[in-house]
Amino acid sequence: MATNFIQPGDTLTIPAAAVTLSGEPVVIGAITGVALGDAGIGTMLDVATEGVFELNKVAANTFAVGAACYWDATAGLITSTTTGNTKFGYAIEAVIAGTATVKVRLIAF
Repeated sequence: MATNFIQPGDTLTIPAAAVTLSGEPVVIGAITGVALGDAGIGTMLDVATEGVFELNKVAANTFAVGAACYWDATAGLITSTTTGNTKFGYAIEAVIAGTATVKVRLIAF
């Protein structure tokens, strides 16, 4: 193994940009993932950058299997709307309008 190898990268430890609770989506610059614990602003936070997570979504949105999922920072929810939002992953199940969550496969940045 290379002598400059740091870590696999599926979990990153980075300073929290906001108060964050375990299981919440995290977007810091181009890094997207899900918080693995609670953290206050500026404290170190473990963030999963790979895997599948059940996340809260905009209730009116529908998703087909493989549909792109975006993070809407204003609503604090996963959405199917691309404009003004950050690509977060792909739906691994079909969900209909009126449901509260979608299972999302995170995209490694």
